[in-house]
Amino acid sequence: MKRLLDALCGLLAGVALFAIMALTLVDVLGRKLLNHSITGSLELTEILMVVVIFAALPLVSLHGEHVVFDSLDHLMPPWLHRLQQAVVDLGCAAALGGLAWLMWEKAAQMASYGDTTAQLQLPMGPFVQLMAVLCGLTALVHLLLMLQPTSHHHIGVDDDVPAGGAT
Repeated sequence: MKRLLDALCGLLAGVALFAIMALTLVDVLGRKLLNHSITGSLELTEILMVVVIFAALPLVSLHGEHVVFDSLDHLMPPWLHRLQQAVVDLGCAAALGGLAWLMWEKAAQMASYGDTTAQLQLPMGPFVQLMAVLCGLTALVHLLLMLQPTSHHHIGVDDDVPAGGAT
């Protein structure tokens, strides 16, 4: 499952990021050389940034690449550190799951109202649904991480190191 998640989310984020780069290049060249920019390029860039951020979110959680304040971790015994991490993962799963549910509800509301982007008139509901699905997937990742030892998903954490950090 980890490889599939890496491949799908990584591909989605990578394609969106490449599209932003290509769109920006063509837009700037069009403005400088032809005195005409791409209509809706700002809207497209904003939408693609949403895709990049939310597609990367499950990967950041899966690989333990969040910002971490760990200056006191060496003072905790390993069992307490594992418990702390499980509680943090549970909290993250609950928050992201709740956010996914709210986003899904908002997407349905936007679809029923026919909300579209200002310039290109793209429907906004499907993008918010994608955000909700990716938040839900990230919540699932955190639930699965609760079941693993901390060293399996947090860089630099070793389950075998005794309290005090001595080896």
